[in-house]
Amino acid sequence: MNHKKIPLNQLPLGVKASVTSLEASGAVRRRILDLGIVNGTEIVALYKSPSGNPTAYWIRGAVIALRSDVSDKILVTA
Repeated sequence: MNHKKIPLNQLPLGVKASVTSLEASGAVRRRILDLGIVNGTEIVALYKSPSGNPTAYWIRGAVIALRSDVSDKILVTA
């Protein structure tokens, strides 16, 4: 599989990826870190809402919904 960095919001459903970096700052970065999304965290894209925003992700044993403006700041490698 291609090991290129992509934003989390571009991860296809059902694919597992690993966080490589965060491009967020300020309160958004703090929220991402509070959710346990740090380098090396494994994430699986589970579901998209009918409108496509937010998307539900499996993160550290919990399902968490993130809007695309937040998940765009999380870079992952599939």
